[in-house]
Amino acid sequence: MLLVRNIRLPLRASKAEACGEAMRRLGLAPGSAHAEISKISVDARHGEPTLVYTVAVTLPDESAEMRLAGRENVSAARRTPLETVRGTVRLEHRPVVCGLGPAGLFCALLLAREGYRPIVLERGPSVDDRMRAIERFSSQGELDENANVQFGEGGAGTFSDGKLTTRIGSPLCDFVTQTLLEHGAPEEIAWQAKPHIGTDRLRGVIRSIREEIVRLGGEVHFNTPVTDLVLRSGRLAAVRTPDGEIACEALVLAVGHSARDTFLRLAELGFPLRAKPFSVGFRAEHLQEDIDRALYRGAAGHPALPKGEYQLSHHVGDRCVYTFCMCPGGQVVAAASEAGGVVTNGMSYHARDGKNANAAVVVSVNEKDFGGDALRAIAFQRELEHKAFAAGGGNYQAPAETMASFLSGSGELRLGRIRPTYPLGVRAADLGALLPQELASALRTGLSAFERRLRGYTAPDAVLTGLETRTSSPVRILRTENGESEFAKGVYPCGEGAGYAGGIMSAAVDGVRAAQWMIAAYAPV
Repeated sequence: MLLVRNIRLPLRASKAEACGEAMRRLGLAPGSAHAEISKISVDARHGEPTLVYTVAVTLPDESAEMRLAGRENVSAARRTPLETVRGTVRLEHRPVVCGLGPAGLFCALLLAREGYRPIVLERGPSVDDRMRAIERFSSQGELDENANVQFGEGGAGTFSDGKLTTRIGSPLCDFVTQTLLEHGAPEEIAWQAKPHIGTDRLRGVIRSIREEIVRLGGEVHFNTPVTDLVLRSGRLAAVRTPDGEIACEALVLAVGHSARDTFLRLAELGFPLRAKPFSVGFRAEHLQEDIDRALYRGAAGHPALPKGEYQLSHHVGDRCVYTFCMCPGGQVVAAASEAGGVVTNGMSYHARDGKNANAAVVVSVNEKDFGGDALRAIAFQRELEHKAFAAGGGNYQAPAETMASFLSGSGELRLGRIRPTYPLGVRAADLGALLPQELASALRTGLSAFERRLRGYTAPDAVLTGLETRTSSPVRILRTENGESEFAKGVYPCGEGAGYAGGIMSAAVDGVRAAQWMIAAYAPV
């Protein structure tokens, strides 16, 4: 297969025209090879936005592809098939996967496809029951600490637009994308520059993958947290749940970035944990039409253009202020998982047709801020969430203020064109006072820099809602090159909760890796 890149066409051009241009550049007659769109992005940097295509062309003769691969913007590409190497040590008990977020889901799927019949333990409910619990919390403020935006089938990514953008560049990304397509993800994720499934569509995809795991002999137990590990002579012997003990010598820990009780128990057992970088801040809401105009200028609203999406960053000393998890046409969600804390996140449905755009605006903290102590990092997150809870009035309303107020430090919420979408309501508060002064100052500096990059970003009536504290895990559970814990043989920490991923795609890829490592060490029961 050949990839013909940097095909720039006006907005009125069709996909067929892009494929025809790729054939022309290769000097091939129409119909002599198969051409399809591999990627589409938008270049809106200079005047009228243009569409930038990458087209995949497959010739009947592979040697002819190699002769053409040296041309400008043309390269040969080979899809790397997923490979597993099976170990010779036979398991006495079925492997256990703890957590059914992206990492646990894809780990369990590969184990099931390879005949290992995994047992999956998820502390939260199925995606349908989880949705009902989230709706109760969002409308009535009734928090279930095991069924919320953080916990339950699908993990935290289920309620964040289903973004698949990643920078990891792993060949395993193709396996993840293809699996998602097989289970009902929209076909455009195969070629979008910034692919997303949408929170509404992602739920069905997750359910379908789980059903395949069960169909292949796996088991999925909802509302079943792992409360303890049984270790003997440095090896895993069993896991404990409220329903009893499950003997196992191979366990994947895919617990998610908010499993604070699990992190504490691992520390008590002696597992080496380290603080890792994460970020804190708030959600910024603008009108989506304003973002579209700022990015696309006079072409805003053209049907060929996606909803405007931005990614901004600015260094302030040794810290970075940046936007994260941008949700076009989306809404701010109530993402608490512990009583007495307020946490914000953002999501979009597949259509991205909401009035507002929102994104996290956050500033980095790192292991040096906590002396490398993971438990101190968790305590810092919790402290901020408790402050936000109190500032919101103690009923899960969120503290909020307008952009002009935050930049001046006045703590006011004078609403204009932009109405906050946080479902439980907001209350005027000084967001800067909830954060350490250095971090609040860095955020103000960063926002001013964003205005120079994206005109109108500091619109006085933009709404800031806080606090955003769960950008990624504050913890890394140390593991060896073969994926096992440094402390206990047979335990495989993986995914975002273990500190080795950030987002749906990278977490899913790390789950596949964990399955490959386990398969390489053991043969199935």
